[in-house]
Amino acid sequence: MTSNELEERLAVFLQRQYAGAAVRVDNLRLLTGGASRQTWSFDAIIRETDGETSVPLILRSDPRATPGIVTGKTEFALLQAAHEAGVPVPKVLFMGDQTFDVPCMVMERVEGETIPRRLLRDGKYATARKAMTPQLGEILARIHQISLDSPGLKALPDLAGGASPAAYQIDKFEQLYRAITPDPHPTFELAFRWLRERARTMSKIVPALVHGDFRIGNVIFGPEGARAILDWEAAHVGDPMEDLGWIAIRSWRFGNDDAPVGGIGSREEFWRAYEDAGGVVDAERVHFWEAFSNLRWGIICIMQAKTYLDGRSKSVELAAIGRRVAETEWELLQFMEEW
Repeated sequence: MTSNELEERLAVFLQRQYAGAAVRVDNLRLLTGGASRQTWSFDAIIRETDGETSVPLILRSDPRATPGIVTGKTEFALLQAAHEAGVPVPKVLFMGDQTFDVPCMVMERVEGETIPRRLLRDGKYATARKAMTPQLGEILARIHQISLDSPGLKALPDLAGGASPAAYQIDKFEQLYRAITPDPHPTFELAFRWLRERARTMSKIVPALVHGDFRIGNVIFGPEGARAILDWEAAHVGDPMEDLGWIAIRSWRFGNDDAPVGGIGSREEFWRAYEDAGGVVDAERVHFWEAFSNLRWGIICIMQAKTYLDGRSKSVELAAIGRRVAETEWELLQFMEEW
């Protein structure tokens, strides 16, 4: 579908949502990033008898089915539940219908920046760099307190057969790895066995909502700090410490290893804010999940590259991500040697 066709369909769709008011779509553009879903920014110009109103909006669409991520319908429900729980997220407005060729949703547009290197380097974000580590700790605690009984969340990926979150995730990613890898990776083979041994000794936990991709890069921020949490398609039921491990892996530090939480803060500051907001940190479990997260990210890198190699996408970004597998192998070797 061309951008002109999408613009026309959006106008028709929004006209129905706004009770027949005349709607014009301006400034439609495809935003960069988003390996699994497309994100379009646009302004809906709504003309009524008393004049025109410009509404800044976002269209999130699923151009192809991607295994292992929640459906757009479930993500819509997640964003609704998060908004009601006081988590800063874009407010979702409408689920798409037959007007479009692919599943999609419309939400409010939150203005701001998402590129991590700008956060880490630009002078205008100096205050944000100081503020965001405790902000994110508090926000993550709120996410983990969202009730799994919230409307629409029963469809979230759950723990099969009552398995422990660690065992479940290891099995899930080992199956994915064996299904997609075009080359052998001895470090991953060793890591699977090593992680399984440690998962057996982990204490039982009360499952909670896990965001699944909570990191710098999925946060809209401004000069004052965090404004909205994005990209909920990896959400699932599991161990909340998984999110605390994921945000701290080296791949999300962008070269600033002195600040392991997203390149901007310390674990201690992040954990303290998380606990002040009602969360409970288990340092040993966080360490396990940080190790696992390197394995997980390495397998995701393989998956993204294979999407390109198989001809299912022409995205150079997906091809380039495949080169990052070696980074995760190095990190895993460090974990296995030092633990």
